[in-house]
Formats: sequence, C-alpha cells, structure tokens
Amino acid sequence: MDEPVAIRAAYERFPAFVKGAFLLRGGDGLPHQVRIQRARAVELAGGAPQPIAIDALVLEVSPTQDTFVPFEVPTTELAAGWYLLECELEIDGTAAVVRPGDAFPIAWPRATVRRGSVPIGKKTGGVSLETLECAADRVRIVFAADEEPSPVLEVDGRPHPVVGVEFDEEAGRGRVLAYPALRSQERLTIALPGERPVEVKLP
Repeated sequence: MDEPVAIRAAYERFPAFVKGAFLLRGGDGLPHQVRIQRARAVELAGGAPQPIAIDALVLEVSPTQDTFVPFEVPTTELAAGWYLLECELEIDGTAAVVRPGDAFPIAWPRATVRRGSVPIGKKTGGVSLETLECAADRVRIVFAADEEPSPVLEVDGRPHPVVGVEFDEEAGRGRVLAYPALRSQERLTIALPGERPVEVKLP
C-alpha cells in the first residue's frame, strides 16, 4: 500500500550552510492535511541534533504536485560527522517522523583522518571483501555478493558507525560507507551475522 504522503528532500551544500526544501506530495492519489511540527539535522553516531528553523505550519498536500517547505541548516554549528535531515509532522492527525534525503558529511580536520587504500581479499558469509579505502570523510569497503549484506564494524574494538550500504543487485557488487578512520586508530573489524569477523589493518 502506498504511503499517504511521499516526502523527499532536495538540498545543496554551501561552505557555511545546507540549503534546500522538503517536498511533499500525496502518495496514494488523495489530498492530505500535513502539520509540520519541527525539523532538525541528526548526527548518525548519536551526537546532539541541530534544530532547523522552520515555522510550524499546516499544509494541504495535493497528489498531483509537490508542496515545497524551504529550510536552511548552518553547518558552522555542526560538529564533524554524518547527518540526516529529520522532520516531525502529523499526517491527517497521525504523528510521524521522517528522514528524507541522503546523509551528508561535515568534514573532519584533515590532519586527524587516515587516507589511502589496502586490499582485503577475504570472503565471509558469501561476501567477498575486496578493498578498504580511507578518505577524508568516510571509510569505503568494496565488496561482491549475491545479496545486500548487513555488516557491523568496529575500530580497535569499539563500534564504528556505518553510514549506509550501496548495492547493485544486478552486478552483484557494492560498497559499505562508514565514518572515517582516525590517525589514532589501527584496525578495522568487519562482521556479518553468524560469521567469523574479518580484521583489516588500516592504511
């Protein structure tokens, strides 16, 4: 069954802020009343959320065209991390919390993160782990598999936040995206449910 209201987010990154709009449209072919309560930028590792200045308002959302609710997030007030936009609202009187749009990073200081790549060349639970790549704002693990995995990561024995998994089912290939590795860290562990973990020395 279609959701009553389809909610997307379109935005652009600028040096000092993220600017865009929430886009709402009736998702089941019917009009709906939507009350926007509040919005915020939520840090994926559990840091303090950043409120987004949006006035509470009531919208009549059509099934035939998008209703735009503009927003702006000052990035100078955000700590380094990966963030999702989150919006609290009511749809026809029913409360809902949505996180539309892709996650976006706030950069770490260049001197604090590891860079480079190393081959992994190991297989666990039907997933062939190929390469570990360390970049300024992310760790990227390239893999091949028949279906999308659900990896759990640790760095030096501590949980390491996963941003998301990109998987092309037709090609049988994908990437795990996670928080960057810091220079103070040494080893990344990749675990799949019920399988033996794979440990990789960071570049």
